Amino acid sequence: MPVSFEGKLVVAISSRALFDFEDENRIFDAEGERAYIDLQFSRLDVPARTGVAFALVKKLLAFNTPATQRVEVVILSKNDPMSGLRVFRSAQRAGLKLERGVFTRGRSPYRYLDALQANLFLSANENDVMSALEARVPAARVIPESAQAAERHADEVRIAFDGDAVLFSDEAERVFQDEGLEAFTAHETVHALRPLPPGPFKPLLEALHRLQVAAGTDVPMRIRTALVTARSAPAHERAVRTLMEWNIGVDEALFLGGLDKGAFLKAFEPDFYFDDQRGHIESARQHVASGHVPFGVANVTRRVS
Repeated sequence: MPVSFEGKLVVAISSRALFDFEDENRIFDAEGERAYIDLQFSRLDVPARTGVAFALVKKLLAFNTPATQRVEVVILSKNDPMSGLRVFRSAQRAGLKLERGVFTRGRSPYRYLDALQANLFLSANENDVMSALEARVPAARVIPESAQAAERHADEVRIAFDGDAVLFSDEAERVFQDEGLEAFTAHETVHALRPLPPGPFKPLLEALHRLQVAAGTDVPMRIRTALVTARSAPAHERAVRTLMEWNIGVDEALFLGGLDKGAFLKAFEPDFYFDDQRGHIESARQHVASGHVPFGVANVTRRVS
């Protein structure tokens, strides 16, 4: 019987999201592919430093047991196969059991996401991330310079999500952008009983819920999620009722009403935070590992330019 990823949480991740290859990437930008390949090969036995998503991956893999593999992590990289050797060696030395990788030597790897049945794609390349989102795969551009707080909760995978244009569609965000806060609040109050359409990261929240249920008490690792949103009362109600309609709960909900998210994320200490707005990401990355979701009306100008 062929191997199947059916029912598993599948994370596809680029080499730069998993390991700190920023120095090597600067060589690529300055001197080209050949110099980059030669450098990676010369460092084949030098373990790469951990990258911004390393701790998240390590914790998710802790849901696997010798009897049951619930999480699959696949390297999905624009690296050449030779440079991929260093990725696998670095993973092995870091204690990550990674068995599969796709290396496309400069071509966008997003086209393999469907075959992998990926629930999440993390990459440092914004164009690849945007292509993945267009293919309806939850995806984010990791911020390599992010701080990391993951080691503080060894028995929990902590993930925080923005609401509009991340867990939810950008329907309400469009009202805010076009007409302002007062109109947004009125719109959300009137439509409080109508669930928001799903956003790009609803499938990931569902997959995390399935993983937690499937694992039960077989492993010591748990999942803790948080909704961290600029919404405030009375606009909070529609967000809560939407989650209830989806039959998916979050452990914490922070309705911040425009307060800076960074300080609150510092307190929650997630392994990763996802937001569609660059300003929020800039604040968050000072404290926690962060990923920008280039989706929705807040990113329209960026896409066109």
